[in-house]
Amino acid sequence: METQPELPLRIVIVRPPEGVAVAVQKGRDELIPPSRETAGETVFDFTGRVGALPDGRPNFLGPFAQGTPADRFVYATWGKRAGQPGSRWDRRAKVKLGAITGEMVDAVLATPGAVLEARFAGVGRDGGPACATVPLLDGGWRLVRGGG
Repeated sequence: METQPELPLRIVIVRPPEGVAVAVQKGRDELIPPSRETAGETVFDFTGRVGALPDGRPNFLGPFAQGTPADRFVYATWGKRAGQPGSRWDRRAKVKLGAITGEMVDAVLATPGAVLEARFAGVGRDGGPACATVPLLDGGWRLVRGGG
C-alpha cells in the first residue's frame, strides 16, 4: 500500500460568538486550540492523512477525521465541549469533508505552502454557536496559498 500523504487543512470560523470557547476535536476527547484568532475569525490549522476509497474518492484518516469512511467530517466544539465548564453552551459543529475531490487533494499536495480551507459562520440560526452540519461559505472547500 502506498504511503498516505499528510494533507494540510484549515477551518475558519467567521464571526464566532463572543465569550464562547471553541476547539477542534482530535480523536475521541482531545481538543486543539485555535491557530490564531482575530475579532472576526477563529482559525484552526491541522493535517490529516488521505487515502482512497474503493471508488477512488479521498478517504480522510487520522485523529481529526470523524464518522464513517463514506461520510467523514471534523468536529468544531463549543462551550463545555471545548473545555469551558461554566459555559451555557455544549455544542458541536460538523464540517463535512466529502466535497473534497481527488483533484483538490492533488493540487494542494503539488502546491508548496497551500492548504485546503473551509469557512463557516460561527453563529447559528438560534443566535448561539453554529451546530450540527454547518453550511460552508465561499463555495465550500478551496485551495488557499500561503498563510491565509
